Amino acid sequence: MNCETCQLKELELEPREIRDVMRCILHTIFFHRTLTLVRPKDVDCDLFEITYVQCGLADLEKEVDEKINQFIAWVEKHPNRRSQVCLSFFDEKNKNPGWFTNKTERIYWEQWFINLHVISPKGLGKSRSSKGTTDLGGQALEEARSKRAALGSLIQEVLFQIINFANEKKDHIPPISDRIFNHEIMIPRIGEFLVAVNICDHKQLCLAHT
Repeated sequence: MNCETCQLKELELEPREIRDVMRCILHTIFFHRTLTLVRPKDVDCDLFEITYVQCGLADLEKEVDEKINQFIAWVEKHPNRRSQVCLSFFDEKNKNPGWFTNKTERIYWEQWFINLHVISPKGLGKSRSSKGTTDLGGQALEEARSKRAALGSLIQEVLFQIINFANEKKDHIPPISDRIFNHEIMIPRIGEFLVAVNICDHKQLCLAHT
């Protein structure tokens, strides 16, 4: 089975922006790779002037938030580092079926690599509103707003990258029943970092100790 990969453009962001950014990207990918009947809902980002679409599936929203929380915990232990989050879609097939064994094998058919460079701000006050107004001085506040607006534009570019890839790459998608595709969201674990390895070739992601 052919496996397609998409390396999304790297985004440089602050820790407090992680949740908004990852929700936006992950849910956009899921929405464009879900064939089951869903009730789409528009969601406004808290920190950016961006609206994206979720599938409206409570279990999926819970899974995404749990993974984001795990990633935030990893970032707190590893500040100011580049990192990857990998969303993989796969099919499952029986491997060497027999009377007493029924092992399954994951056949990966698509991977999305979310590339993030999380940088802790220097000397910035805490946010006082959802749109990022802080207790900074006038000039510094304007710079912070300008930086966030620039990041918002880059996020839009990533969303267009997702949409274009999803629309152009369809021949490799396996026929399935009316359900959401099997998937996994791989993030670095505490004390480890994610090594970029193509599951399509190696069948696994490698984790290395820091």
